[in-house]
Amino acid sequence: MTTSHLLSPPRSGLMTAERFAAAADFETYVGGLTARGDLWRALYRTLPLPEDLVERARAIGGSWNLLLLSEDWCSDAVSSLPLVVRLAEQVPSLEVRILSRDQNDDLMQLHLTRETRSIPVVMILDGSFSEVGWWGPRPALLQSWMEGEARALPKEERGKQKRAWYARDRGRTALEEVVTLLENASKGVGAGV
Repeated sequence: MTTSHLLSPPRSGLMTAERFAAAADFETYVGGLTARGDLWRALYRTLPLPEDLVERARAIGGSWNLLLLSEDWCSDAVSSLPLVVRLAEQVPSLEVRILSRDQNDDLMQLHLTRETRSIPVVMILDGSFSEVGWWGPRPALLQSWMEGEARALPKEERGKQKRAWYARDRGRTALEEVVTLLENASKGVGAGV
């Protein structure tokens, strides 16, 4: 099961340059958090940003906007999005903004996972703010585990094992999947993805 989706044709209309610009940057988003703010900040500061993924992202042509749907309480979001933000800070062709899932239901409804409002969602927008792909809510391997054997575990144990997976992975798999999605989207822009 994959958590990356390329759109053919690109989806336009819901996102505009103005809506993207009005979304929070990372500092504003973290400054308004009511839950797990310290964890968001700590992971942003301490997770290693893999240089090979930075180089791959820098090699992607064009200009890209990453729109993240999140909520501060989401353990999957805090485990993945700080590295996506740091990647965008290191790659001049990437711009990132964050919107609340709960305050942007129109966008959330277009990015359901098995008919659920699971987050985070990373939307890949081209220079015209048309959506060409999206990723979420968690790395494919972890998503497969959550939809399979994890269902048999008690909720507390499932959460403990999920947190352990993220601690071992340190955000690398999510970031690699997002970079791969960007690479694939860049090859399809103007060619019907």
